[in-house]
Amino acid sequence: MSLVAIVGRPNVGKSTLFNRLVGARQAIVDDTAGVTRDRHYGRCEWCGREFSVVDTGGYTSNSDDVFEAAIRSQVQIAIDEADLVLFMVEAATGITDYDAEIADVLRRSRKPVVLCVNKVDTGEKMYDAYQFYAMGLGEIYSISAANGSGTGDLLDAVVAALPEETQTEDPYASLPRITIVGKPNVGKSSLTNALLGVERNIVTPVAGTTRDSIESHYNKFGHEFMLVDTAGIRRKTKVNEDLEFYSVMRSIRAIEHSDVCIMMIDATTGMEAQDMNIFSLIVKNRKGCVLVVNKWDLFIKDSNTLKEYTEALRSRLAPFDDVPIVFTSVVKMQRIQDVLNAAAEVYANYSQKIPTARLNEVMLPLIEETPPPAWKGKYVKVKYITQLPTRFPAFAFFCNLPQYIKDPYKRFLENQLRKNFSLTGCPVQIYCRQK
Repeated sequence: MSLVAIVGRPNVGKSTLFNRLVGARQAIVDDTAGVTRDRHYGRCEWCGREFSVVDTGGYTSNSDDVFEAAIRSQVQIAIDEADLVLFMVEAATGITDYDAEIADVLRRSRKPVVLCVNKVDTGEKMYDAYQFYAMGLGEIYSISAANGSGTGDLLDAVVAALPEETQTEDPYASLPRITIVGKPNVGKSSLTNALLGVERNIVTPVAGTTRDSIESHYNKFGHEFMLVDTAGIRRKTKVNEDLEFYSVMRSIRAIEHSDVCIMMIDATTGMEAQDMNIFSLIVKNRKGCVLVVNKWDLFIKDSNTLKEYTEALRSRLAPFDDVPIVFTSVVKMQRIQDVLNAAAEVYANYSQKIPTARLNEVMLPLIEETPPPAWKGKYVKVKYITQLPTRFPAFAFFCNLPQYIKDPYKRFLENQLRKNFSLTGCPVQIYCRQK
């Protein structure tokens, strides 16, 4: 998936545009310059083309801001990683020294650049935008990130300038991709080495030893897939090295390109806030999931420990609590094969196609027995169900009044699907459509 980086000096509206592109208020927006220090990461879809977007902090130089150097280096990293750079300037202020400096950086990078002039809210301000042709970066696109005007033409230009996603001949392209993710130092590389039976990746007690996402072909015990070991994903506030920013970004992209994620947590610390963030990332990207509780040998146990620990985990994972949980000790090679079996089962569920006739045969009687609640005296009739041709399990319920089927009933439908079909470890999406 292509990556687009939004860069510019402080307070030109980068985060406002980022929020508009990803369709959510992920980045903090304020009139104060320099609010964004971390990189925000999201996905945008336009005219059938999907790409990733990174919002960066404002690029400055020779200021008193203690974060200046760190932000500048992170902007440079985002430019290096990106397939295309969206360079944002402001109409009213004209070309500043910072703008000229960023333009020089972009010219040296030799990356495709789309220049957008923000805060063109009225026709009169359109004339202020023309001065930016002097920067020599090609066509300009006048937009207002706050109200959305001009963003359609901008996105057309972005999609046209993105490199084609070429389908290279990869002998392993058809194999399932299983990615091992988690916080630093939970045992991801140790698990990879244990599964492969060789010291494929360096393992040390130091958190952050793995810097890159490393792929390996696994073909043993009746299982064949691509196994991807990733760098540990820690909170953004903890990421203070340029190299680690690369690592975290590549780990996130590895999740995007996977089929099933083996998410590892440390038994001694339990499911912490950052573990939940990683789990949310897996669910948001609609990937299959297996939860591995590593270092179980270090946990003090009694007769009910396993049951209580599992129940506590499932309550944390709710509502998507239908995830296989495997307790392991990678160092002692305990239950390693169970992880493989669980991942293989989840992939089989993730990639299955349920026949339409079977879906209707099972689900329609259940819906008749517990129909959707009436809304303002109108009754909803579900007439037909089919599975959509997506990579993850998604189902369309055709009915007369789809707008009246609310989230609680969708959860009921999802629970019935899980109860009657093998969907363990898979996120399920339900769409209600007009018949």
